[in-house]
Amino acid sequence: MKKTILMLLLMMAVLASCSSGSFKIEGNLPNLEGKAVRVLFKADSCIVDEPIEADNKGGFTFKGESSQPVLVSLLNYRGEVLTMLVAVNGDHIKVSGDAGKAMGIKISGSNLNEEWQLFRKEHTSFYTDPNPSRLNAAIEKYVREHPADMLSTVLLMADYTDFSDRDKVEKMLMSIEEQARPESLTAPFTNLFGQDKHTSLPRLMTLKLTKNGSRFDEIKLTGHQTLINLWAQPQNDRSPIINAITAMTEATDGAIQVLDVLMESDTLRWHQAIANDPKSWSHYWAPGGPLEQGIQLLGITSAPWYAVADSTGLIVYSGPSLDAAIKKIK
Repeated sequence: MKKTILMLLLMMAVLASCSSGSFKIEGNLPNLEGKAVRVLFKADSCIVDEPIEADNKGGFTFKGESSQPVLVSLLNYRGEVLTMLVAVNGDHIKVSGDAGKAMGIKISGSNLNEEWQLFRKEHTSFYTDPNPSRLNAAIEKYVREHPADMLSTVLLMADYTDFSDRDKVEKMLMSIEEQARPESLTAPFTNLFGQDKHTSLPRLMTLKLTKNGSRFDEIKLTGHQTLINLWAQPQNDRSPIINAITAMTEATDGAIQVLDVLMESDTLRWHQAIANDPKSWSHYWAPGGPLEQGIQLLGITSAPWYAVADSTGLIVYSGPSLDAAIKKIK
């Protein structure tokens, strides 16, 4: 699901160790690949990304700490999101269901998670529709009608996908009552856009990515413009994107650097997908869904996602529109 990319890429912190604490997640997920689950969330002072071994029946237990409500992603060993939940100190949350059927996974143990589950159940067809417009409209309606409900914030931060209109999303977010939108849940949005529209764009000087699946390279973004093309699902037809980028690079006489970055852990399908791609740009891999801090600053909420950096490393565009990205290239 597209929001896979959301929790992996909007966490703004340096990886660091965190102490165990006082919320608990108990899982029972049969058919869990690799008999392991990764727990990923932004804690009070760090990002937790911890692999947990599961038993033969998919059972596991995790204890963590966060003094404020946080979005927690449970991923399989390949970095694909199984489900998401909200946790805070004092919670005892139970997760159950077939690990191979994400929409059927049940979460209990807190009112907020149960309300989220109910919303997802009532809008199942929206979540499984490749076109996100119906789900986005349903979330917009919920936010309008429930300004005092923290679920409004959770839906907007975790399940909403249209962040192309910053003012619209910011207006929706600010319409939620203050006590229902804790900073711990809204930090990804505010970190991406900031408070000042003139100074909100991040600046990147380098990105460290794996080139051709073999070794990490530090790619410098200074000296010329860079188009970063981040994508997932190698089985998808990439022809329209390839053609558009090829035409753009030809028009600029190669003055633009293109970073073609896959955000999945399946390198075999990646090599198959790029076998016929033009050779005018290099292909990179961000294994398992990137946690690399520079990519996090791009605020990715869906895939594909595009960013353009100028000669000083300033990100002059970050969003889902290739046309908009190309218009920023001079």
